[in-house]
Amino acid sequence: MPITIVPFRGVMPRIDPTAFIAPGSNLAGDIEIGAGSSIWLGCQLRGDVNVIRIGEKVNLQDGSVVHVSSKGQGTLIGDRCTIAHMVLLHDCSLEPDSFVGMNACVMDGAVVESYAMVAAGALVTPGKRIPSGELWAGRQARIMRKLADAEHAEIDRLANLYHDLSREYLAEGVGAPPWP
Repeated sequence: MPITIVPFRGVMPRIDPTAFIAPGSNLAGDIEIGAGSSIWLGCQLRGDVNVIRIGEKVNLQDGSVVHVSSKGQGTLIGDRCTIAHMVLLHDCSLEPDSFVGMNACVMDGAVVESYAMVAAGALVTPGKRIPSGELWAGRQARIMRKLADAEHAEIDRLANLYHDLSREYLAEGVGAPPWP
């Protein structure tokens, strides 16, 4: 499974040399990936008509898709975000230390604040703001409850776990630069 990294409109994705890019990932266009971030197997990132900005120590897990809108701001992902398997992010903002669960969808103009959680399978509709310290779930997403202290700690634990795991892959020569 090769890694595909291609320019669009003359702009090549820019990837920090400490980032991990797993086999089977595809990146195109105006994308920046910060230090220590990990893009796992089968992720698709298409920054063709707007920008994708990914901070430091972000983990974008297997099969997730990140795209943009020509009318929006781009997709902006802050430091230490955990984005679980098969998530769809479209022209939205994830503030640092936020969490998006498996198979969730966060749509145009939505904001997930720091230490907020979007549950697995949730649909965050355009323009919705998920406040810090809250768990939102459902299709369409609504507040379920306030987060417990243990859930705040879990957000931090997962960011560190995936960062450490990506370092193991890099040590074995998988997902390291120079990328194609």
